[in-house]
This record gives sequence, C-alpha cells and structure tokens, in this order.
Amino acid sequence: MKNTLLKLAVIGALSFTQYAQAGWVTVPSTGFTGSAYTNCYNAGRTASVPKGNFGSHPLVAAQYPSSTASNTCWTTGPSTEAALPPTSRTGSAFTGFTQTGSALRPIPNPVSGGSTIGNVYEKYWRNPTTNTCLIATRVNMLNVDSDSEAGTQYFEVNDVVRSGFSGSSDVYIAYAFPSNLTPITVMSPVYRAGRTFTSVQHRALKYDTLANKALNGTNYLDLPTANSVTSATSGEPTGISATTTASTTSATQDAVVNSNHVDFTMDAVYQDDDGSTNAYSAIAYVEASCSAVPTEQAGAIRLRQTGQENATLKAIDMTGYAIGTP
Repeated sequence: MKNTLLKLAVIGALSFTQYAQAGWVTVPSTGFTGSAYTNCYNAGRTASVPKGNFGSHPLVAAQYPSSTASNTCWTTGPSTEAALPPTSRTGSAFTGFTQTGSALRPIPNPVSGGSTIGNVYEKYWRNPTTNTCLIATRVNMLNVDSDSEAGTQYFEVNDVVRSGFSGSSDVYIAYAFPSNLTPITVMSPVYRAGRTFTSVQHRALKYDTLANKALNGTNYLDLPTANSVTSATSGEPTGISATTTASTTSATQDAVVNSNHVDFTMDAVYQDDDGSTNAYSAIAYVEASCSAVPTEQAGAIRLRQTGQENATLKAIDMTGYAIGTP
C-alpha cells in the first residue's frame, strides 16, 4: 500500500510539473529544424480543425487554448495585463522579478498627420539576481482608417516583432489572455513564433466560404523555410478579393534566422476583411538574459501587416524597451 501511494504521489507531482510548464517554448538563436519559426496555436491544425487558420477562419470556442488542449506556447493568463503570468517556464511562480518598465504607446497612423490607430501596451520585469528580463507586449487596434484611399481600411497587425536579443542565446516565449477579458470574442492567439526579422505572409485558399477559409492558399506554408529572405516582410504585394484563389511562390515563403529578433504571428485588427473581429492581441512574452535594465530604443517594436486578404504589405516601427540594440 505504501509503495502504491508513493507511486501515485510521484505521478501526481510529475503531472503537475508538466502542466505548470506547459506553454513556455524555447526559441534557440539558431532557429528550428528547417525554419526560423515554430507552431504555437497553429500546432495540430487541419482542414477539419482549422484553429483560425492564422486569422482567416473564425475561431471556435471548443478549439481555444486551455490547460488540456491547443496550448502550445499558451500559458495561464494573469488577472490583468499589468500582472506577471502566474506560472514561469520552470513550473513555479515568478520570484525575484520587479516591474522596471511600463508604457502605453500610441500606434501612429501610416497616413501622415492621421490619428492614432491603436495602442501597444508594453511591460517588463527584471530579476537582478539571475539577470533575467521578461518583456510583455499587447496590441489593441481602434476604429480608425489607416490610409488615404476611399472607404475605411484598418491596419491589420499580422506580426509583432520584438528586437534587441542578439546578445541572448536561447530565449523563451509564451502568450496568454488576461482573465478579465473574454478571449474568444476579442483576442487573437499567437499562431507561430520565430527567431527572425522577416514576417511571412499567410493566406487562406479564399475567404468567401468557411471551407475555403480553412485551407491554405497555393504554396503557402505554415512554417516558412529558412533559405535566403532577409527583408522585413515577404509575400505578394497586392490584396485579393474574397473569391480569388490565393497563390504565391516558394520564394516568398521564406525567412532566414536572425537571433536579434523574435516574431509573433497573430491577427489583430478592428474589423477584418474576412468578417472577424479581434481588436486585441494576446499578451506575448519574451524571457531572456539581460545584464542591465532594458532601455527605450527606436525600432524595438515592429508591427507588420502582411496582406492576409485584401490588404497590402505595410510596417510600423516603434520605440520600445530593448535588452540589446534593435
């Protein structure tokens, strides 16, 4: 009986540890096998379980991240975005971390003289004993036109790139939803994350029917190759209509590894061409070694619109906290 109870206790402890560590993913400075990226919420996606297909398909509550399913890169959220996540990558609570920076940064309108189109909420904590920093980023897009063309076009944040990690070897990433908001109605998960400067366009086959929204466009890859592309954004430069078949070449589905950057692929927009609304992104976390307190630097935050539907390629570079040089 004692041996049985001991075995059960050990199994229970292991199960708790595995659950507590769920979500945090190591992102090596050398990238992953064959790609700078790894799957997050996109892991296990199929045509019958599209998991949003990078934001082109409506999110389904039954497929949303939880402690038991769809939780690659996902960790239990804090009570509000201002708090530390309750579980660190070691499986215990964050200890020794002190908030050292916090900012609400207006996103400038790409149209000269235009009003703010959204906000980036940024926060970081530092543990001076271990020289470790945790940087949190969240986007909220507003009901504001973002170009000078006729009609209303909303800037769509398909990627958030954090820069300044060249001095770090492995970094650790996760994303979470604060519990004071309802994720399924307002927030985009993180679909993939990579150690790269290049944000790669992803398109569904078409965005006219649910069946087409669940499928990838011709030659579009969930995980881009890592051969030669070093540009800020890679993809087809013009938007497409809902009934046009999305097609590209293998050359655009590529992003080389760059250890100075971490790219989070998501889909945050006030109103999407595909009919969905995810005005908020999840909170994206990067944990990395830091020998000093991060400083505010230009280009530490880069917001990318990769032309997922009827949109063009755009980028907005912003000031943010950085451990190294952006």
